[in-house]
Amino acid sequence: MTTAITTDRRSKGASRIEAHPLPRAAFDFALPPELEAYDPPEARGLARDDVRLMITRIGDDSVTHARFRDIGAFLCPGDVLVINTSATINAALDVSTADGMPLELHLSTRLGAEQWVVELRTPGQIGSSPYLDGVIGESLSLPDGASARLDAPYSRDLPARLWRATVRWPGTAAGYLAAHGYPIRYGYVRERWPIEYYQTVFATEAGSAEMPSAGRAFTPELITRLVAQGVEIVPILLHTGVSSLEEHEAPYPEYFRVSDESAARITIARREGRRIIAVGTTVVRALETVTDAAGRTRGGDGWTDVVVTPERGARAVDGLLTGLHEPRASHLSMLEAIAGGPHLRVAYAAALAERYLWHEFGDLHLILPGQKRETGAF
Repeated sequence: MTTAITTDRRSKGASRIEAHPLPRAAFDFALPPELEAYDPPEARGLARDDVRLMITRIGDDSVTHARFRDIGAFLCPGDVLVINTSATINAALDVSTADGMPLELHLSTRLGAEQWVVELRTPGQIGSSPYLDGVIGESLSLPDGASARLDAPYSRDLPARLWRATVRWPGTAAGYLAAHGYPIRYGYVRERWPIEYYQTVFATEAGSAEMPSAGRAFTPELITRLVAQGVEIVPILLHTGVSSLEEHEAPYPEYFRVSDESAARITIARREGRRIIAVGTTVVRALETVTDAAGRTRGGDGWTDVVVTPERGARAVDGLLTGLHEPRASHLSMLEAIAGGPHLRVAYAAALAERYLWHEFGDLHLILPGQKRETGAF
């Protein structure tokens, strides 16, 4: 069982970040290439909230198919949707080695003023692949006189996919990335789309290398309808790192913040037997970090290394809105912790049979509990 590195506001402990192996492999399945969403819904002639929504219920393994804009029909007054307010940055940059080799530098996690966890990738016609020939102390050239130095392998092993690096550029990070950066994309996304396509309506604080994509389909109009219906929206923050885990490693530590007010609202709702539904796996990770075994959620911030698995269990949420995750992805272990392996297999068999679309521009999956939580748990 892993725990948070720190939730103490007085000591963030960024220098102590370490990666942890995934306790066991998530289940595998075959994903047909044609089910990978390679364009945003808008480019396919759809509104954001017109993507498909699969609703599954843990209690009876029922499966219902709808459009996302109809999600309110499956939520109840008093339900709590916990959302991530992290905004996506232009985290990809064109760089070159000393001998002129072109590479992509993916900024993953900011550790300090000039310190980052980064990933080097070899660009291709479609997407990119990991570049594993980096050398300790190597300098890389960036546009407009900026530079990056590879300080140490993130995992202390060579060859390395992730590095601790010193990155220097003129002016502010926000200004430099706006001028020279672009969103991270992988092989299934065929074009470079502007950063606006990678922001959710909840985005207020920049910091995520990749979009917290479970919230992408929400629109202001839909949120207004849900609030009028009596659904409560509670914000938290978790800045995502890169998700390009080719060997399906466990997610590594990420920065999070859960305010005292948000924690109190979640705890009150849980005490009253109302459903806590996380909008995305990022929300689950943050809440699991600050929720104790008795189900009490407290405010906190810092670096979390919590990895939610069936062995560890999940105690912070009753349901989850999420995208569809690729075979053996570590997120599937989290889903299994919440829904159980048999239910997850039923759900993914239905998604494959009904030709749902995968990844950040794809369709969504709402996992609901079979029955309401008993009141008065604590």
